[in-house]
Amino acid sequence: MRRRFARILGLCILVASASALAAPPTLKPFERGSWQGVLKGHTGRPTLVHFWGVTCGPCKVELPLLGRFAKEHPEIDVVTISADLVPNLPAATQSMLDKAGLSSTENFVFNDGFVERLRFEIDPAWQGDIPRTMLISPEGTITTIEGSAEIADLEKWSAQQHSKH
Repeated sequence: MRRRFARILGLCILVASASALAAPPTLKPFERGSWQGVLKGHTGRPTLVHFWGVTCGPCKVELPLLGRFAKEHPEIDVVTISADLVPNLPAATQSMLDKAGLSSTENFVFNDGFVERLRFEIDPAWQGDIPRTMLISPEGTITTIEGSAEIADLEKWSAQQHSKH
């Protein structure tokens, strides 16, 4: 009886472990205070933070390019934040990230009914336009790109981060 129970328990643990390893990364809720957490979590590392949305036409073109950039530059931390003003549907958001090759990056989705507060926390001058990319140097200097980012500009910024360190 004890052996049977031990086998069943062992099987349950094995199944739970395997499903946890195979589980896709989840979207983190972006709430009040999340921006400071992102900044602190990537202190000392070059970080690209990209704000986008499922309903944003230019974002659909830019996301796969960012996915390729992230793959080619593992030394750059990439964070995406779905900042759509329409209700964020997690399945659609995750699907776009998967197709773009960004599912393994750190991914957030706005999770506050008062999005103006979230935008203000990030940048008081930000009116909510997306796409928007913020390049954060290891020293904490932030360069903001309004609209679609040119990959050539990202490559140049990446090279500057290498030459500094």
